[in-house]
Parts: sequence; C-alpha cells; structure tokens
Amino acid sequence: MTALTQVLSAIEPIVGSRWIRRGRAELETYSSDGLPTLHARPGAAVLPGSRDEVIRIVRALAQYHVPFVARGAGTGLSGGALAQADALLIILTRLTRILQIDPRNRRATVEPGVVNVRLSNAAAPFGLHYAPDPSSQTACTLGGNVAENAGGPHCVKYGVTTNHILALEVVLPDGDVVQLGSPGGDPWGPDLVGLFVGSEGMLGIATRITVRLTPLPTAVRTLLADFNTLRAAGEAVSAIIAAGVVPAALEMMDRNCVGVVESSIYAAGYPTDAAAVLLVELDGMEDDAVADVARAVAALLADHGARTIRTASDEADRQRLWQGRKKAFGALGRLSPDLVVQDAVVPRSTLPDVLDRIAAIGDRYGLTVSNVFHAGDGNLHPNITFDRSDPDQRHRVERASVEIMEACIAAGGTITGEHGVGRDKLRYMPALFDANTLGAMRAVRRVFDPEERCNPGKVIPIHACREWTTAKRTIT
Repeated sequence: MTALTQVLSAIEPIVGSRWIRRGRAELETYSSDGLPTLHARPGAAVLPGSRDEVIRIVRALAQYHVPFVARGAGTGLSGGALAQADALLIILTRLTRILQIDPRNRRATVEPGVVNVRLSNAAAPFGLHYAPDPSSQTACTLGGNVAENAGGPHCVKYGVTTNHILALEVVLPDGDVVQLGSPGGDPWGPDLVGLFVGSEGMLGIATRITVRLTPLPTAVRTLLADFNTLRAAGEAVSAIIAAGVVPAALEMMDRNCVGVVESSIYAAGYPTDAAAVLLVELDGMEDDAVADVARAVAALLADHGARTIRTASDEADRQRLWQGRKKAFGALGRLSPDLVVQDAVVPRSTLPDVLDRIAAIGDRYGLTVSNVFHAGDGNLHPNITFDRSDPDQRHRVERASVEIMEACIAAGGTITGEHGVGRDKLRYMPALFDANTLGAMRAVRRVFDPEERCNPGKVIPIHACREWTTAKRTIT
C-alpha cells in the first residue's frame, strides 16, 4: 500500500468519499491550469469544505510524508498548481465565505476560495473595493491571488496583491496553524506576510485572508487612443510616466489583439486599422482635478502620434472599453485551439525596442504573437496562438518563448510580473539569480517546509542551488 493510498484512507472520514477524486477521467480535469503546454495528473484530489478539514488533511499528509499542492480556480499561467502522481491536490474552491467586511477600518476577511470580483461587489455598498483586478477576476480566487501575488490593470496606481494583504492564517506543511501579520497591518517584526504572498504555494495554505479595502474613486476618466505603430504607442507610455502622471491604468493592445476582440462578442469599439491602442484611466476624488490631468494626458498622447483620442461618454461606455481589454485573452481563442500567455517585465523606457524584438521573433518562427499588456508598469503579455497537436508548432512556440524571455532579460527586465515562476519558468531562474541566492531562497522555504512536500518542483531549480552544486563537487 502506497503512502498516498494510506493517506486517502485517513482523509475519507474527514471529508467523505464524495469529495475525493481518484479516477483517471476525474483527475484529468486538474491536469493543467491556464497554460496548455504543461500537463501533470495528480495521484488524487480532495475538496475540503472548511478550514478545519484543511487542517486535518494537512496533518494526515504530514503523518504519511505525502507531498501536496494547493489549487484554487486553476486560472494560473505558469503550471504552479499542478501535482505529480505521488502527490495529493487540495482544491480550495469550496471555501467561499466572506467572513467579515469592516467598512470603518476598511478591511475584509475571506476564505481562500472567494472569487476576486465577488469581494469587490460585496464591498461596493460601503463605497469600497478590493483594488487588485486580474483579467481573470470573474473566475480567479483570492487564495490563488495571494500565492501568485497577482496584479491587474489598475495595479500601476494601486499596487499588486502584496500591497493589500494585512494578515493571513496559514496551515504549515506539518499541520501547525500560524497567524502572519495583524488585521491592523502593524509594521512590527519581519514581514512574514510579504514573504508568504507570492511564495507560490511553497510555504503552506492560507485559510483566512485579511485584506485592505480601498475607497471607490468618485471621479473617473477613461481615454482610448490609437496609433499607427506599436513604437509610437510605447513612446507615449514613457511620456505619460515621465510627466509624473500616475494613471489608475495604462493598457496596450496591438492590431492582432484588437482585431480578434472586435470580431468577438466582447467588441468594444476599438479601431481595427490601428497598429496599437492605449486604454488610459485616471481617477481620484475631485472631478476638476481628474479632468485637468485627463486634458494633460490627451495632449501628451497627441504629441506622440495618437491618431484619435476619445473619452468614455458614460459608465456603460467605460465598462464596454474595459470588457474588451479584460476579455482579450478569451477572445484570442478564436485564432487557434491553444494559447501561451507569456509574462515578463521590462523597464518602461525599453518598451518600443522590446516590442520590436518580440515582433521579429514571431515573424522568424512563423507564429502569430498578439500583445495585450499592462504598459504602465512594463508588464508584457505576448500571446502566442498555436495548435499543440502539431509537434512542429509546439517546437516553434517553445523556441520563440525562450527567445522572448531572453530579450526581456537582456533589456534589464525579469521573467514574471504576476503569473509566477511555477514549473514553466524554472529554467530561467539561473539567468537572474546565482547559486548562492537560489540556495538562500531554498533555505527560507525549508524553514516553513523542511521536507519540501508543499508544492514540490516549483519556482526554485534545485539543481542550480548552492547545496546541490556543493554536493556534486564533493561526490566527484
């Protein structure tokens, strides 16, 4: 009897057989996330229905020394929530309670399975919202957002997930329960909340998440500008930031992406003959002040070659413009069966050159690359559409993806802005971090998870760490 079989026997009385998945067909549902190029079928999956069940499951796993992976909605794009055949997948989508909304202190406490947009909807009657807004916010869960340090269009002004998490209740891999941070966000001691957010599930499972809520702005201006070239749009982005303007959002889409969106049910009125469009949102609490900034931004856009500039006429028009942007990834499914969404960050000043380089890479490999991304903070998302049933296409996508990442690193960038390292980007880590640094990362992980059973095989390439290198030299 394997350790996984033993632990399933121990877990069944905790959750009931209804909430355990063992069959091959059942497990195929969880064999990938939003990245179609990686695949792994877990040994089994369990869907706990409460915090207490999560704790008891993790303690049983510790008893039998079985590895495990926590998973939310599965919208991730780095293979970060995939489990191998010897591991148990713990699916947290049944933990969906908003435990408290505290409008006086502008905070809320939720379970990890709460869908991102549902929290903002619940806070809206109090004039508040949860600011981080990934494009998948109608599906992704807050537990996954915490694990990946998710961003979103409005994070150029409001910050990413880590800027909005006050406290966490965490089940460690040995089953102990710890409190990180405090509801008041008091800055005392080591920033363990900051350490946990973005750790990609390697340090434990968050069962309670206390977040900061942000007042809804009372004044908003949303501008749409279109350009004859991607380079001109990129230069306009740099000019806006250089002028000291901090937009709530600054998003770019290229011609390929615009065309697909406009031919879908998400059509937003983008000009399909433009090489690129910029969606610029400005907000605040004083209408006159926001209007002044909007006029200044419009002048900058015009100075840098914008063909036309229009402002959303009302809230319905604004929502239509944003729907086109946020549903762009879904619309790209019209081009081919599969889509690889890359994720890298480059200095904003390098955007024009990097975009030219990405276009050249796509042309050389005969691939369609569509760009839709957070231009305001240099967070690129080149999207490659392909058919994974074609081995030649798969190979070309693989080679192009590597070259795109190399180009971003060469420009002074990094390999992820919000999608995480997961399994997909393990190979790039040594290009950014030396063996001693990777060894330090692994040492931190071992403080929380000495056996390295929690989301194994992700983020840190073990063969590149100092410990492995030292061991190898000793053996030889």
